Order: sequence, then C-alpha cells, then structure tokens
Amino acid sequence: MAGKNSRVIVKIREMILQGWLPPGVRVREVELAGKLGVSRTPVRESLPTLAQEGLLTQLDTGGFVVRAFTPQEIMDAIDVRGVLEGLAARMLAEQGAPRRLLHSLHESLREGDQIFAKGHLVHADEARYGEMNRQFHSLIVEGAGSKVVAEAIERNGRIPFAAAHAIAFDRVDLPRMYESLKYYNRQHHAIVQALESGEGARVAALMFEHASGAKESINMTRTSSRSGVANADGLLFDQGNGNTPKN
Repeated sequence: MAGKNSRVIVKIREMILQGWLPPGVRVREVELAGKLGVSRTPVRESLPTLAQEGLLTQLDTGGFVVRAFTPQEIMDAIDVRGVLEGLAARMLAEQGAPRRLLHSLHESLREGDQIFAKGHLVHADEARYGEMNRQFHSLIVEGAGSKVVAEAIERNGRIPFAAAHAIAFDRVDLPRMYESLKYYNRQHHAIVQALESGEGARVAALMFEHASGAKESINMTRTSSRSGVANADGLLFDQGNGNTPKN
C-alpha cells in the first residue's frame, strides 16, 4: 500500500464494502475524487492497488469496474488465509525466529500499542493500523521462507477483503471497533510470544483465530454503516434481486 495514497485506498475500500460503489459500476476518477475531497491523481494511483486486492477489475479498454463478490467468498478466503498464515507461523517457530525478525515484530507491536494507548480511535488510525497489520503479517510469512506458502497467500489475497491489511473501520460505532481491534492487537502479542517460545502448534492456532476476527469486523462495518435490508451475514442487499448491494 502506497503510504501517500493509503487514506484514499482505505476510503474507496470502505465505499465498496458498504455498497456505495456496487458491483459492475465503472469507477469514474473525477467523480470519485470529488466525493473524497482529493485531486484526481491519488485516486488514479490507488485504483491499481485496489485491483490487486480483488476489489476492482481492469477493463481491456482502460479504466476499472467494481468486482462482484459474495459474502461466502470473503469468509472462505479469510479462513484460507488463517490456515496458510498459521502454517507459515508454525514453520517459523519450528525453525527458530531470527533475532532481527523478532525485533521487527516487536516494533510492530509498539506501533499497535501506540494506536490504542489514547483510549479511542480517530479516522487517521485506519490507514495506520492497516499498514501496521500488513507489516506484522508480512514479516511472519516472509520469515517462514516458503515460496509456496507466500505465493498461495498472495493469490488468496486477491479475493476482496481477504488480505491482512484490507480493513475498513466502522465509523458509526468507533468505540466498538476500538475494543475489537485492541483485542486483535493483544493477539499479536500472544503470537510473538509463541514464536519466541518455539510453540509451533500454538502459534498456528493463534494465527487462525486471529484471521477469523476479520469476519466479525467486516460484518460489523456493513451492518452498522448503512440502513437497509440485511441478510444473515449482515450484508446489505437490494430487495429487487437479492444480490446487489443497495445504492
């Protein structure tokens, strides 16, 4: 995620998750920039990143459209990430995590602790937390040293919202979001402790549990940010056809 465009990426991601940009809609850079209150350049530079995340599809004729996806696809992809990251963490624990890697993980822990130390979330924390989370998970996957596992995680991350950094804040209920993310940050601490102790089975279980929390965050964001008809997964759909997010 490009740092200078991280907030724009996060905002567009939220618009897709919440149904403001429904599947099949062509992304119009000028119009979107106006809604976000930014120039066209950061929007244009952010779209390829969102396409890599699986949220957009690039057209042969140029431009991007919002990709169609189902709630079950997202949930399944998050579970797959949990299994694969758990395998990577187990491999790393059994190999013995290098001191330099552990130092970098502790830097991520300190960054997370700073985000939550003030006792509440602000909008700027969204991009900050997403980048910290991306770094934390990347360190573990890269540290395992398995090209096969890393490539499998990269492919799985093309499913919308499956990647570790692809978060979207619940802006309607930030206090609730604060408690959830603070808990996930405590899980980061437990994961590092298990890696330091060489507990392969335990760290694999922790990584899977940790990834599963993303499903709760996604449902929380979608159900509380919009009014409308919700299905059992807490996702909003139009009453007309049952599978198109409300505009």
